[in-house]
Amino acid sequence: MTANLFQTLYNHPLINSDNLQEIISLHTKIVLQKNDFLLEEGKMANAYFLVEAGLIRFYVNDFNGNEITTQFICENEIANEVSSLFQRIPSVQNIQAVTDAIVWKIDFNDFQHLYHSMESVREWGREWMSAQLFQTQQRSIEMITQSASFRYLHLMENRPQIIQQAPLKQIASYLGIADTSLSRIRKDLVSS
Repeated sequence: MTANLFQTLYNHPLINSDNLQEIISLHTKIVLQKNDFLLEEGKMANAYFLVEAGLIRFYVNDFNGNEITTQFICENEIANEVSSLFQRIPSVQNIQAVTDAIVWKIDFNDFQHLYHSMESVREWGREWMSAQLFQTQQRSIEMITQSASFRYLHLMENRPQIIQQAPLKQIASYLGIADTSLSRIRKDLVSS
């Protein structure tokens, strides 16, 4: 399972098996309990995480103190608070385990070593960052142009782990709707 995780997430034509072994050697396994934090608002990110098992969420507190989920990270995905990690500034987001989870951590300095010593890691990093930017842009557009029902169905089809494991309130805030609205959408889907 673990080797597959690294092969999946560090999949790039320039990363050879020797590169991959060095990359793997710089990661540390962390076992999280539900609600454990990987990063708290106001602290600087000093690592990013590969999710082997479980569900992770990013959230902020709005002006009324409500938790708003901004992102879910599923198995075989990377949890990375990019702004804090690479700009070396305090995070405005929290990163928390929604379920018990297993993640693999790579410290900022170890990543910097890989990035500056391996062209393959630089290319992989550029591609990963581009993909993240594209996903963020797509999500922003969908939040404006698509109905709440469409967004829920899209989430259900493309990332069912979130629907199965996250509390209704977190899913609703991620979709930008009230939990009562999400309950109504779910009820309508069952009855149709």
